[in-house]
Amino acid sequence: MIVCQSAAMQDSSQEQGEDAAILAIDAGTTGVTALVVRHDGSVAGSHTCEFAQHFPADGWVEHDLSEVWSATLTACKRAIDESALTITAVGITNQRETACFWDRETLGSPRRAIVWQDRRTASICASLQAAGHEDLVRQVTGLRLDPYFTATKLQWVRENDPHTWAHVASGRIAIGTIDSYLIARLSRGMDHITDHTNASRTLLYDIRTGTWSEELCALFGVPMNALPEIVSSYGRLSRTDPSVFFGLDVPISGIAGDQQAALVGQGGVMAGELKCTYGTGSFLLLHTGNSPALSTAGLLTTVALGYPDGSRTFALEGSVFVTGSAVQWLRDGLGIIKSAADIEALARTVDDAGGVVFVPALTGLGAPEWDPYARGLIIGITRSTHTGHIARATLEAIAFEVADIVDLMCHESGMTVEVLRVDGGAAANDLLCQIQADALDIAIDRSSVLQTTGLGAAFLAGAGIGVWDLETLSATRHSDKVFGPKAPILDRDPWREAVNRSLRWAQPTNNSANEQHGAVGT
Repeated sequence: MIVCQSAAMQDSSQEQGEDAAILAIDAGTTGVTALVVRHDGSVAGSHTCEFAQHFPADGWVEHDLSEVWSATLTACKRAIDESALTITAVGITNQRETACFWDRETLGSPRRAIVWQDRRTASICASLQAAGHEDLVRQVTGLRLDPYFTATKLQWVRENDPHTWAHVASGRIAIGTIDSYLIARLSRGMDHITDHTNASRTLLYDIRTGTWSEELCALFGVPMNALPEIVSSYGRLSRTDPSVFFGLDVPISGIAGDQQAALVGQGGVMAGELKCTYGTGSFLLLHTGNSPALSTAGLLTTVALGYPDGSRTFALEGSVFVTGSAVQWLRDGLGIIKSAADIEALARTVDDAGGVVFVPALTGLGAPEWDPYARGLIIGITRSTHTGHIARATLEAIAFEVADIVDLMCHESGMTVEVLRVDGGAAANDLLCQIQADALDIAIDRSSVLQTTGLGAAFLAGAGIGVWDLETLSATRHSDKVFGPKAPILDRDPWREAVNRSLRWAQPTNNSANEQHGAVGT
């Protein structure tokens, strides 16, 4: 039965009541998780609903937005039912960079969304780089030209789907990231907004002014009136329409991209705090304070949070594209484990990787190499190599990729990091956490709540209606376990040599079909 609640829950006294709670919607890459979070930070109900991944061509990854919306409704309904609490606000966190299109009137989508993992625009990026636009993009956005980001996906649609783009140009079709799409659905089309954290991942956002860049919109051919309004990351930003959302008429009071939300969920709202989320990929954010610091070594500059008073904080980010998906490949591709959780037991059958090094560049390499043409490599195999060594090398690869980025962050920011806070599904792996500590020679502090993205969205939504003060959020965070480094520190030199050998393995071709599709080989 659908849970219906009256508009009386708008009353501020009920927002603070004992049975009041925040609903967080975490719209990830493979599914939507809904969390109902009490005002003490504990989770009263949760449910995850997966949706399909569509791979229509080599290097393409797409989502059907109607399936994302259906998964959102299912996850929210079941989490609310489980909690039996009164929902007083909604927070949203989401996979970033994914390009979405929807009709402003019907809210239907004329085409599938192009997902952040999609590599079809590699040739577009190469052309823009050859034309000398890389430095402009970096200076304005703090990012770099890579298929990862939203703007090149929009350019691809403009060039390859003229029917959809004609409606974008006419104003009928709105564009945005997943947060904007969900808010349009939740508000029944009343609001077309995004927050600063998501906007800063599009290649269309001026990191210094906090506005859409006219120059970059012109470069990518994106009409500015098709883009969402940029709002703060918390506050009374929009409102759910009860006719489409289980009778709920409550504020949408928190919005953040998934990695920024995870930083909030880890209590990382002050300069110098560092977190790593091990998910499909690994994503590290180092909070750098009130001014953006541009990287010269392959890191990204991003907005950490946008505040209601108009101020913003910033972070350096390192993005590793393959983490959990490497473990999935061991399961589904090689068949050496039956479930992702089995990798720890298999890796513990050996004392070390036996000289085996795995570079999991299964979809190219992110930071700091940013090479869409890199390919996976397993080297050092001998007759004595067995599956335990490959499993151990996989965990070492995850830890080494993260360690390389932490080293860069410390060098570029001038900060010293003594603790890395970790979360995400793979953080449940004790051996991975210990290898990470040994690779970095610092403490690894695992959060007691691994779903910190949803928790961060709840904290932002609660701050938006006055339930929490963000500066005191660190008191709500609890450690599950701290892993200290053990001597000797792991040697990363063989890893770096293997990475160098994997670079530009799949060279771009002149084949017109591949260029149009952005195919980069396998």
